Amino acid sequence: MTSTPSSRLHLTCVSTHDTVSIELRGALDRHCGDLLLGAVGRVLAESVGLRRLRLDCTDLATVDTTGLSVLLMIRRRTDAAGVRLHLDHRSAQLDRMLQVTGTLDHLDAPEAGGHSGSAAGQRPSTASEESIPARSGRPEPSS
Repeated sequence: MTSTPSSRLHLTCVSTHDTVSIELRGALDRHCGDLLLGAVGRVLAESVGLRRLRLDCTDLATVDTTGLSVLLMIRRRTDAAGVRLHLDHRSAQLDRMLQVTGTLDHLDAPEAGGHSGSAAGQRPSTASEESIPARSGRPEPSS
């Protein structure tokens, strides 16, 4: 049995005055990781007064090692910008990967007096919503 890696990642960005939530649908893998990194870079550059960046992982199908690397890079960039990163609605598979690699606490450490986790983080009220189709320009690998 062979599986074809997904080359599609769909991002939807929801903004409030100090929070941006990016809903992830599809695979965060070597084919699309740079697309999420680019979207986060634009959000950090364009959002004045941003305090929180929430990545909603509800519909995130898979994350490979490149995807994990992208999440770590996003954490470095949000730290540098003084923005708090949250990984909301993580699947058991994603939690397991983060635990095995020792990155769970680094990527989504709870705030003082608060908590985060796979069930944490409600969707903020929508001030603006933008759908960002993300697709790799690279051809699909043949199996």
